Amino acid sequence: MSKSIAIDGPAGAGKSTIAKKVAKSLGFIYVDTGAMYRAMALYMIKMGVDASDADKISATCTSADITIKHENGEQVVYLNGENVNGLIRTEEVGNMASASSVNGDVRRKLVELQQKMAKTTDVVMDGRDIGTVVLPDANLKVYLTASSRVRAERRYKELIAKGTECNIDDIEKDIIDRDYRDMHRENSPLKQAEDAVLLDSSDMTIDEVAEKILNLYQSKNS
Repeated sequence: MSKSIAIDGPAGAGKSTIAKKVAKSLGFIYVDTGAMYRAMALYMIKMGVDASDADKISATCTSADITIKHENGEQVVYLNGENVNGLIRTEEVGNMASASSVNGDVRRKLVELQQKMAKTTDVVMDGRDIGTVVLPDANLKVYLTASSRVRAERRYKELIAKGTECNIDDIEKDIIDRDYRDMHRENSPLKQAEDAVLLDSSDMTIDEVAEKILNLYQSKNS
């Protein structure tokens, strides 16, 4: 029987970084759900679908098969059997992903693919609706959050390190706006699952958060 850990939470809470560390420690596969949405967006582009054509997006998504494997210590995203790692990080794909990810049929298709992976593989998955929709029976559910200011500071440091001019107050406002949109969207809104452990990482290091989740998992599944 495969095992699963679901990590949900708002943007900038450190979900992906933590999920990768936890997966590596346990020998599980980290499922990057965002990369799956990008692979779906790439499929739309390959099929010549317009980002504004919701009906065509709905009709086209059914024929995409997307899966994630770990090969030579690297996450590889496959779209209909093709390794698309080198193709999904472009601006064009990102814009299509923003448009197609709000489509209910796309979300349902990807949830189905994510659930299929979790049936056969030990996984750590992070996102907005993993514990509530994708993996309702996960062995451990964590709702990872941090104050909007802390999340803005983390983003600010990342951008400054890349040499990007930015304003921390503007970043925090964007984060608060995004939280509102994520929590009030029609399809799979962001919310804490009833049986999820609330973990506030505002005053914790990445290693401390990962260790806490590993301890929670061991105590629940020992």
